[in-house]
Amino acid sequence: MKYMIINIINDLWPTIFICSMIMIVLRISYIIRNKIKFDVFKELFMFCFIIYIMCLFYVVTFQDIDSKLISGYNLVPFREMFRYKIGSRLFFKNVIGNLIMFVPFGFFTSYIMRPAKLKYVFIITIIISFTIEITQTQIGRVFDIDDVLLNILGGILGFLIFNILYKIYKKMFGDR
Repeated sequence: MKYMIINIINDLWPTIFICSMIMIVLRISYIIRNKIKFDVFKELFMFCFIIYIMCLFYVVTFQDIDSKLISGYNLVPFREMFRYKIGSRLFFKNVIGNLIMFVPFGFFTSYIMRPAKLKYVFIITIIISFTIEITQTQIGRVFDIDDVLLNILGGILGFLIFNILYKIYKKMFGDR
């Protein structure tokens, strides 16, 4: 998993660098022009979210173009998930990877939608996950309902992590 993240960053660094410079220059110009109070934490958080989206886009569109199913889709829940031996490399890549891949999505979405409600994060995660899976069928990849289920679970986990950390933050620092 660690090497996969390093490979993604190695492949994407030029794109991340150029897009980052564009975003930073435009955002600073917007803040100065409109005399908006600069909140370092909020700006860094949103910047990280955009980088996460670029990495997510890369993972779901440019990796593993050869399909795992001949038919091009799996609509039977848990079929692909239980195909892998628990603890194997493929289990971590396909099952744990799809789960972990959407934890940041649930976390960032919860931050943006503060106070976050589970049903909204859940609905947004479903929409984005289905969008990704449908798009993948158009680029030579597979629609897999198991991926959708794991993405949703990851989004919910991200929501829960955000809310736990947010409650701790509010106890320690109040409502800043």
